[in-house]
Amino acid sequence: MRILTVIFFMLFLASANAQDDDQHVYTNPRTNEIYIISGKDTVNLTKIIKEYKPLPPRWKRINKAGLNISEIAFVNWSAGGNNSISGLSNAQFERNYKHEKVQWNNEMIMRYGLNVQEGQKVRKTEDAFAINSTLGFRMDNLSNWYFSAKANFNTQFANGYKYPDTDNPISRFMAPGYFLFGFGSEYSPEGKDFKLYISPITQKSTFVLDQDLADAGSFGVKKATYDADGNKISDGQKVVTELGFLVTNSYQTKIYENMFLSNRITLYSDYLNSFGNIDVNWLLDVELKVNEYVVANVGTQLIYDNDVKFEETELASGEKITYGPRVQFKQSLGVGVIYNF
Repeated sequence: MRILTVIFFMLFLASANAQDDDQHVYTNPRTNEIYIISGKDTVNLTKIIKEYKPLPPRWKRINKAGLNISEIAFVNWSAGGNNSISGLSNAQFERNYKHEKVQWNNEMIMRYGLNVQEGQKVRKTEDAFAINSTLGFRMDNLSNWYFSAKANFNTQFANGYKYPDTDNPISRFMAPGYFLFGFGSEYSPEGKDFKLYISPITQKSTFVLDQDLADAGSFGVKKATYDADGNKISDGQKVVTELGFLVTNSYQTKIYENMFLSNRITLYSDYLNSFGNIDVNWLLDVELKVNEYVVANVGTQLIYDNDVKFEETELASGEKITYGPRVQFKQSLGVGVIYNF
């Protein structure tokens, strides 16, 4: 019996010593400090839990979808008026990567709006499809300047018309379509939603893939040639390429509680044709957030493009002549719902 008791006591001591010697090595990824944790050591473990902070994710994603609807109806209204309803749908998707010296920002924007008014056909009020991608590399982790390559694509979904004429479209999908690609430098400070991109070398390609619009020389492409009898000799050009200087700026800021300002501007000038003439695309939006799902938006867009001409009809002969360009301006106001997922 005594022998069994001694053997049991010796096994207990061996087990306790083995538990004390069960050590683990841990390295804090943020401070590079090394900790040794034993079976009975809880001090270092508590310190690790307090100091440990997860590293920020390398990918950030944004998914937004919204719908604005406005409606007005009249019943025996003495002042008169037409019943109407308007709807504007929009979506924005972002996939942004950032790690040490590399950042890669990707964005897709879609907008489409319709208006239905009593006594009129359905009319389009908004139509846009855009994809933006910027890949940047900086020399050190403290710099806010990135050597960057930027690509941008813009077009529309459906036919555009000069209302009330709905038989002759003045624009279509990929007529026009714009693709820009270039190299430059982007200023992107840490912790701020601000980006300034400057590119001394950017190629701009304008696509007019509808032959009728290409023959008319729309959006700056070379138009078709005709003989004296009006017979077409050669088709209009469907693609025109330019090389120029590009500056873009975008930022978002909080104005007041639940009020946010978003600004985007693009400036482009071609080296070969009319250098110094600047094409402008400027969007300014103010968002008033009622709650998580309900928002009000006030937006404006200003466009000046030297390649976009307008038409007028001379009263004497009825001949159509082109003139322009002109400043294009659009303003919108809407209240709707938005969903982030």
